[in-house]
Amino acid sequence: MYSSDPKVLAGSNTTEGRSTPAASAAPGLRRSLDRAAQIATYREVPRIRRVVSSSTYTPRAEFLAFSPPLIGEEEIDEVVDTLRSDWLTTGPKTRRFEQDFARYVGANDALALNSCTAGLHTALAALGIGPGDEVITTPMTFAATVNVIEHVGARPVLVDVESDTLNIDPAAIEQAISPRTRAIVAVHYSGHPADLDAIEELARENDLFVIEDAAHALPARYKDRIIGAGRNPTAFSFYATKNLTTGEGGMLTGSDEFLERARPFSLHGMTRDALSRYAKGGSWRYEILSPGFKYNMTDIQAAMGLCQLRKLECFDARRREIVEMYHDAFAGEDALELPVERHDVRHAWHLYVLRLRTDALRIGRDEFIDEMTARNIGTSVHFIPVHLHPYYRDRYGYDEQDFPVAVGNFERMLSLPLNPRLTSSDVGDVIEAVLDIVRSYRR
Repeated sequence: MYSSDPKVLAGSNTTEGRSTPAASAAPGLRRSLDRAAQIATYREVPRIRRVVSSSTYTPRAEFLAFSPPLIGEEEIDEVVDTLRSDWLTTGPKTRRFEQDFARYVGANDALALNSCTAGLHTALAALGIGPGDEVITTPMTFAATVNVIEHVGARPVLVDVESDTLNIDPAAIEQAISPRTRAIVAVHYSGHPADLDAIEELARENDLFVIEDAAHALPARYKDRIIGAGRNPTAFSFYATKNLTTGEGGMLTGSDEFLERARPFSLHGMTRDALSRYAKGGSWRYEILSPGFKYNMTDIQAAMGLCQLRKLECFDARRREIVEMYHDAFAGEDALELPVERHDVRHAWHLYVLRLRTDALRIGRDEFIDEMTARNIGTSVHFIPVHLHPYYRDRYGYDEQDFPVAVGNFERMLSLPLNPRLTSSDVGDVIEAVLDIVRSYRR
C-alpha cells in the first residue's frame, strides 16, 4: 500500500498528467522552490515511501490530528459576551479567572498572563535573578524554559534527567550547584511532577529559589498537594494544545509576597492596571516601579479560561481513560516502553510519551513516525533536548552526549494523540497503528 496523502505527493511535478503549481511556476519561483527543498529537513519535505503493514490492517480514512482543542458553545458564548462588553483587555473576567484558578489549585492568589513563558520570565525578574547568576534546569523541555534564563542575563546550567519520568534528576542538580547558583527551574515533564521534596531540600540547604514550570502539569498532584498550591513560583500554560486552553495564555502562582512583586512586572512595571484606572472609582495616577513587560492576559482569553476551568475535571477524567486504554493495549509488547506514574503523584497526562525499544525493531523512531503518518495518525516528539539546538550547543560548547539519559530517550520517543476529543474509535485506531508497525518491523 502506498500513501495517498497529498502532502506526501507535494514534491512531485505532475499528478495524473496534470501540471502542478510547482511545474507551471515562473523560472525564478521554480528555482526558489528547488532551493527551499534542498535546505529543508526531511520532516519538512515528506518522502514517498512504501508502507509495510500486515494483511489484516486497515488504516483510518481521515487524518487524526495530534492535539486539537476541545471548545464548546459555552466558550463561544462567553467570548461573545466579552466582545459585547466594555472590557476586551485585562478586566473583570481576567480577575475572576485568577480568583477561580487560585481556588482550584489551592493558592491564595494567581496572576494571569499571556503565556507560561511570560510567567517564567516574570518569576525570574521578580526574584532579582540576573547577570552573573546561574539557574539549573533540564534539557528535556521546550526551549522557552531556558530562553527566559537568557532573557534576564543569567546562565542556564543544564543537568540530566531521571530515566523513568524524564524529569530533572535531583542527584544531578546537587552536583551542578555552584556559588553562583540562584535558582532551580523544575519542569514537570509531560504532566508528571518532578521530585519536589528532594529539589526543595537542596534549595533550602543552598539558599536557592525553586521555580516550577507547570506548562504540562494541570491538574497534577505531588503527594498531598496540587501543583501550584505551594509557595514556589509556578507557571502554567494555556496554549492551544494544553489541558486547559485560552488559545494563548498562562498563569503564575506563588506566595503572597512573591505575587505582590511579580504583578507590576507583568504590565510595564505599573502600580495600576487598566481596571483599577478606568473602572468606576479608579484613579488615573500610577507609578512605574521597574522596566516591566507587556505580559497581561485579556478578558477575551479569560472568558475561554473560565469555561475551560469548569470542564477541567471532565477533561482530566477522559485523558486518564485514554491512558488506561493505551496501557492495557501496549503492556505486553516488548518493543515498547510505556510512560510511568509514580505511586506518590497524580499525573496530569498532558502527553503520552511512548519509547521504542529499538533493539526489538528494524526501524528507528523517525521511521516509526513516518509509518504512523502514513496510517493517518498524527504524532509529535517532546522534546528535542535543549543542548542539541544550535544556539545553546554553540554558545556553551555542549556535546551531544553531555546528557546521555535525555539524548538516549529522545532518540526513541514519540508522543501519541492524547486529548479529550478522542473517541474510543480514535484511540483504537492509534493502538492498531502502533501494534501493526511493531508487527511489521519486529526483528
